Amino acid sequence: MKMQNVNLEKSENLKRHRTQGFSSSKALVVRRGAPFRVSLQLKGQAFNPKTDSLRIKVTLGRLYMIMPVTFSKNIPSSQWKAYMDPEGLNLQNPSIFISSPASASVGCYGFQLCVFTQGSQKTCAFGKFILLCNPWCHEDVVYIPFEDQREEYIQNDSGLLFMGTAMNIVSRPWSFDQFEPGVLQACLDLLQVSPQHQKNGRLDYLNRSNPVYISRVVSAMINSEDDCGVLKGKWVGDFKQGVNPSLWTGSGDILTQWAASGFSPVQFGQCWVFAAVMCTVMRVLGIPCRVVTNFNSAHDTNANLVIEEYYSETGQKLNLSKDTIWNFHVWVECWMARRDLGSGMDGWQVLDPTPQERSEGVFCCGPAPVKAIKDRRIDLFYDIPFVYAEVNADVHSLVVSEGRVVSISKDTERVGSLICTKAIGFPRHQNITGDYKCIKSMSQKQKCSSKGVLVFLTLDNAPVAGGPVHFTVKVINKQKVAKKMRLHLNAQAKKYNNSPSDTFWETHGVLQLTVVVYISYERVVGDDLINLAVVLEDMASQERVLASEEFNITSSQLTIQVLEKIIADKDLIVNKEQSATVTFTNQFSQPVSGVLTVAGAGLTQGKVHFR
Repeated sequence: MKMQNVNLEKSENLKRHRTQGFSSSKALVVRRGAPFRVSLQLKGQAFNPKTDSLRIKVTLGRLYMIMPVTFSKNIPSSQWKAYMDPEGLNLQNPSIFISSPASASVGCYGFQLCVFTQGSQKTCAFGKFILLCNPWCHEDVVYIPFEDQREEYIQNDSGLLFMGTAMNIVSRPWSFDQFEPGVLQACLDLLQVSPQHQKNGRLDYLNRSNPVYISRVVSAMINSEDDCGVLKGKWVGDFKQGVNPSLWTGSGDILTQWAASGFSPVQFGQCWVFAAVMCTVMRVLGIPCRVVTNFNSAHDTNANLVIEEYYSETGQKLNLSKDTIWNFHVWVECWMARRDLGSGMDGWQVLDPTPQERSEGVFCCGPAPVKAIKDRRIDLFYDIPFVYAEVNADVHSLVVSEGRVVSISKDTERVGSLICTKAIGFPRHQNITGDYKCIKSMSQKQKCSSKGVLVFLTLDNAPVAGGPVHFTVKVINKQKVAKKMRLHLNAQAKKYNNSPSDTFWETHGVLQLTVVVYISYERVVGDDLINLAVVLEDMASQERVLASEEFNITSSQLTIQVLEKIIADKDLIVNKEQSATVTFTNQFSQPVSGVLTVAGAGLTQGKVHFR
């Protein structure tokens, strides 16, 4: 009996394991906890079950497992197994089913067939297969129960990231690219070049059975602070040495560039880029993942759950605090059982690859169970106190004059005011704030200010680039005494994660309020946001009260319409050329010019640019 050929039945196995997207991979891609089939083509003597026997050897690095090929499926699911189906067995071209346990390690395996026949042994190398987690398998700790969840959080290769402010959310399309050529290999390379693998490859392979371990490795490897991670972060200065984070549109370019460079960090990323790339890696590895935005996200450096903001007596925000509030911060959630913590902590886990604080000496964060964050279980792993503060800290706004505090107001609702992710199957956001914190009723909300005078600042509508900014200042005198007030209004540009820069518009005195016209803020339109503050001063008592609002300017949006869909209301057909119209409205008083970039996972090779 001679081995003529081994057929990995790639088409059948990819479909069975829902890995058709990885068809460009040279290695067979399958999921743990489910069998895949290989067919043998024998030459000469047929297989004789009475005198011949087969064994499968599976290797992962220096780890290996040898399995006899049996005729029974009844082997514990916690073990590797190889078997032939006795029904319909073709002795000249037998099929072998190989199944891994649902707790097998993720990675690229080698496997061999050993043939024993009448005292002789022959070995035939099969090649390689890549084993991923299996959210369709009940025994896998990443099992997620509904098919629409698996389609969205594993299979969907495009989505939306949410930015801006809670009152004016900007949705940013993102291509996760998990099925694009080179991305799967880059994700496997990420595990191989991690410090954990370089330090002890055998232990790393063993630990890769656990998505808690995998997710911490990936969280650290997305940033480059401690290792040869994927992305280098940059929040200040120019981006001449790399790519402005706002220009990235997908994960594929970043991951393949990193791998092609010999694992040199790609320049540059900010929170939404870090999170989106991590989402890609986790979906590739078979762990359900979604991108989450926390609006008004606190970075509490001293863990006192209070963020202090300082203003001058004329309403200018001052850089006097180490604590910050990011207008938005983006992280990911991954779905898994937490057997290390108990079943009550299963489900969505927060992971944050943006380098903010060290966790066990490394710049990574999580996995922190969302349930533990809501219940303030700060005794559990990992990094729950830090994430809890991001969504729950109080804000103390202090007005200072000549080195002393002359006013203080407290806001218990601003931080974590909206937490959202993309809705399943629809291009809109889903509010998940209630998963992280108890939503207070209006009677429970606290916003403290002066006992004598209250001041409120609200935007009349979401500002649009090219138009004026309309806002209302509302003043309430709580005492039955006439007061003469001096008004200070101040507007500063700011980055989403930092304190404001110099004032670009201000007005003072007792006057008729006017709108902020476009010419006042045109130089800060883009990714910048605006901090608008009003300080009201009692000219008799010098008591001061403060109100502030941070907002973004909405730019004109592109509209894409596929003509056949509009005209005939037909579904699009695969491999049939389609025409689309891209519309942009210039809201400015002067001409605009630029580059239209077109990209689509599975549709274009790279990006196509039009001027």
